[in-house]
Amino acid sequence: MKNNILIGFVFLLLVSCSKTKEPIVSFYYWKTIFKLSETEKEVLRENNVTKLYIRYFDIGLHPESKEPIPISPIHFQESMNGFKVVPVVFIKNKVMLQTNLDIEDLAQKTFSLVEEINAKNKIVSQEIQIDCDWTLESKGNYLKFIERFKKLSHKKLSATIRLHQVKYFKKTKIPNVDSGVLMYYNMGSIAPDAENSIYSSKIAERYLKSLKKYPLHLDFALPIYSWGVHIRDGKVIGLRSKLNVSELKKDKNFEQIDAIFFKVKKSNYKNGVFYEENDKLKIEAISAEDLKEMAQELDENLAQTPNEIIFYDLDEFNINTYEKNIFKQVVSYF
Repeated sequence: MKNNILIGFVFLLLVSCSKTKEPIVSFYYWKTIFKLSETEKEVLRENNVTKLYIRYFDIGLHPESKEPIPISPIHFQESMNGFKVVPVVFIKNKVMLQTNLDIEDLAQKTFSLVEEINAKNKIVSQEIQIDCDWTLESKGNYLKFIERFKKLSHKKLSATIRLHQVKYFKKTKIPNVDSGVLMYYNMGSIAPDAENSIYSSKIAERYLKSLKKYPLHLDFALPIYSWGVHIRDGKVIGLRSKLNVSELKKDKNFEQIDAIFFKVKKSNYKNGVFYEENDKLKIEAISAEDLKEMAQELDENLAQTPNEIIFYDLDEFNINTYEKNIFKQVVSYF
C-alpha cells in the first residue's frame, strides 16, 4: 500500500514538473511621454504586469549631415516604481545602411543616452532591447553594432526579430543577443486592396514552420493596435491612427460601404486630416479572435515555450477595443 502511494506521488511530481510555466503578460509602451491613464493602470493590475518595454528614443539620420541622431527621447511624468523597465531603442534601417557608419561611436552614444534617461528617472534596468528591421545589405553594420553594444552595456540584451529573419536566418544571420522577440505583425504591404497588412494567416503560414529551426530563444509580440489606410484615386496616401469606427459610422461625411471600407461622401477635415470627396478609408484592426488564432498558430510551431507575450502597444484607445480578460486568454494557449 505504501509503495502504491509513493509511486502515485512520484508520478504526480513528474507530471507537475513536466508542465511548462505559462508565459507572463507584458506590454510595449510607445509614446513620447510616459503617463498612464486609469484604464491602462487597471489593465496592468488585472494582468499582474510587472515588466514594461518602453521606447526610449529612435535613431535616425540628420537630414543634412546624415549623421545618426536620437529622435524624440521619452519624458517620464510618473515614477516607475513597481515595474521592471526594459528600455527599447528603435534604430531605422537606413542608419545601418550607411557605408561610413562609426559603429563604436554609435554604440557608445546610444548606451550613454539610455543610461542618462535611466539616471534622471531613477530607473535601474537589467535588460535593453534593440529594435531594427535589418536587411541583407545592413546586416554587417547591425551585427557589429550589437556586438559592441553588448560589451559596453554588460546587461541582458534582446533584439526584435521579423518573420523573414527567422525563415532566412542563414542569410540574415542571428544577432549575438540573449533572446529575441518575434514581431508577429506588419506582415503584408499597406495597399488599397482588402487584405489586412497587420496580420494575415496566409502570409504567416509561409514562415511558421521555420520557427522550430530558429536557434535563438523567442518571446512573442502580438498587435492590439489598428489604423485606417487613407486611399485616394486608388492609391494609398497615408495611415490614420486611432480612428474610432463607431464615430465614423455616425459621421454624415462618411459612408460605410462594406465590413472594412468607408467612402467619403463630402470633403471634410477630421482629426486634423483632410478627406476629399470619394476618398476611401480601409480599417485594419485585430480582433480578439485574431489574437487567439495567432497564439494557436505560434503554439503549434514552437521550438521553445515563450517566457513572455508582449502586446503592442499599451494605450487606452487600443485596450478599450477588447474585453478585460483577453490578454490572459491569449497566453493560456501556450
